[in-house]
Amino acid sequence: MPATPAWPPRSAPRLFVSGPLAEGQELTLDGNPANYLARVMRVGAGDAVILCDDVTGEWAAEVLDAGKRHVTLALRDKLRDREAVPDFWLCAALLKKPNFDLVLEKATELGVARIQPVLTRRCVADKLNPERAQTIVSEAAEQCARTALPELTGPMKLDALLADWPEDRALFFADEQGGEPAAAQFAAHSGPAALLVGPEGGFDDAERAAIRAHPAARAITLGPRILRGETATIAACAVWMATRGDWSTV
Repeated sequence: MPATPAWPPRSAPRLFVSGPLAEGQELTLDGNPANYLARVMRVGAGDAVILCDDVTGEWAAEVLDAGKRHVTLALRDKLRDREAVPDFWLCAALLKKPNFDLVLEKATELGVARIQPVLTRRCVADKLNPERAQTIVSEAAEQCARTALPELTGPMKLDALLADWPEDRALFFADEQGGEPAAAQFAAHSGPAALLVGPEGGFDDAERAAIRAHPAARAITLGPRILRGETATIAACAVWMATRGDWSTV
C-alpha cells in the first residue's frame, strides 16, 4: 500500500496571526491573509496551513472553509514551541526604501531579536511606514520558517539612542575608519549586544566621536572594503550569528 503522506505537507502555506493559539481553536481570517490563502495559494477544505502567533509557537491547522473573503481554520497539532532568539539587536540607519526593505528582510531571516531604525545626519530617508515595514518582517519570517518575529521599533535619532542606551548591552558599531576585526570582537563578548550601522554616507565626524565616547561602544571593522549600508548590516549580522548566535549551536 502507498505510504500515508506526511501532514502537514512541507509545501503548506505559512502565516503569522494574532494569538495566543490553542489546540482545537477555530479562527476565521479575512482581509489580506484570507486573500493570500484563497486566491494566491488556492487552499480548500481539508488543506493544511501552518500558523504562528509569536507567542506559543507553530501550529498545523486544517482549512474548514475557504470563501472569497474569508478562510476558516481549525488548529489540529502543535508543531514547535516559539524559538529561542539570540539577544542581539540591530540598530540600522535608515536607507533608501528598497535598500532598507532588504535590511528588514535579511535581518529577520538571520534571526535578530530587535530592529531599531536610526536617524543620523547623513540619512537620505527620514521616515518609515510602520505597517509596510511590519509586513516585510512578517513575510520574511514566514518564508524562512521562523516562529518568532523580531521586535520592530519606530525610528530614533542617534543622540537619543545613545542617551537611553542600556548599561549592560555592548554596542558594536561598524566604523569605516577602522576598529577591531568584527569576528574577533564578537567571539570575545558574552551577554546582550547590538550592532550599529550607518547610512549611505556613513557617520559624520561629530557622530563618530559621540559613539566612540559612549562607554558601551566598541568600534569594529568589516574588512578592507567600504561596504554599502545594507551589505554591512547583512554581513555583520551573519558574522554575529556564526560566532555568538544560534548558528554556533547548530
